[in-house]
Parts: sequence; structure tokens; C-alpha cells
Amino acid sequence: MHDGQRAQVVRELVESHYESLYRFAYRLSGSASDAEDLTQQAFLTAQRKLEQLRDPERARSWLLTIVRNTYLKSRRRGRFIAFSGMASPPEPTAEVLDESVLDAEELQAALDELPDDFRMPILLFYFESLSYREIADRLDVPIGTVMSRLSRGKAFLRSRLSGPDQTAHAVGASTSPR
Repeated sequence: MHDGQRAQVVRELVESHYESLYRFAYRLSGSASDAEDLTQQAFLTAQRKLEQLRDPERARSWLLTIVRNTYLKSRRRGRFIAFSGMASPPEPTAEVLDESVLDAEELQAALDELPDDFRMPILLFYFESLSYREIADRLDVPIGTVMSRLSRGKAFLRSRLSGPDQTAHAVGASTSPR
């Protein structure tokens, strides 16, 4: 592939996937500027490694993986503030988060408190609409681990978002796996 073709493919990837990558990066980092940096870095990486994209139908998944890996590398280098710990999360229940009734800043603050092991499955399931199997494949963990992390992550978020005067924030009732 020559440079002109490569540039055209990258332009098409940006046009098709910028919004979902930015949204995912924002939910990971909690910051608009960090999300912009992560998204730009993902497209730069994609341009350098374009030959790795064997199936154009899976471009979105490939790009989301690049964003996730870039974010995790940034965290390891200390660029983002690390989570202090989640010693004893509440027991999981069958409720599901409904972002439409949540304050976006409150939700982001709660997501920022989650360790990456719990945040990644939550973001991939609720914000990127991936199935349990797709999340397991993407994170290279067993499907049971995905289910457990989703359950514990949801319980943690629910506990943070449903204070005594905010019980309406924890809503929903769907437990069927996708």
C-alpha cells in the first residue's frame, strides 16, 4: 500500500470511528484533553500499524483496543492518577446502570474511581455495546471473569451513585448476558 492509499484509509477510519473512540477514551480517562490525546495517539498508531488490520469490518474493535492499550501504557508511566484501591466492593445485584438518568459528571467521577480491571468491562459493555464474549476476547480473560467484573463494577458504581438522597440514580432491571 503506498502512502496515498494509506492516508485515505486512515482518513476513512477517522471519519467513521472518531466519535466512538473519543467517547471511549473520555470514559477511560475522565478528561477531555486526555481523551483527545488518546484518540489522536490511537489514530497515529493505527496509521503506523495499518497492515495489522486484516478485516476492515473489525476496524472499530481494533481501534478501541489501541485506545485501551494506549491508556494502560499511559497509566503505567504515571501519566494518569492511579486508583487507590477497591478493598471490599458491595455484593452484586441484578440492576443495570441507566446513564440517561445520571448526571454525566457524577457518572464520570464514579467511573474514575473504578480500577481498570472493572472499568474496562463496564465501558465495553455499556458504552460500546460489546457482548460478554467480545469483551472476554478483547481483554483476553475468561467469560466468567468478564461477568464477575461487570457485576462487581456495577455494584461499586451503584453504591457511589445511589446515596441516601440519590436512590433514583441506580435503576434498570436487565440481567441477561448479550
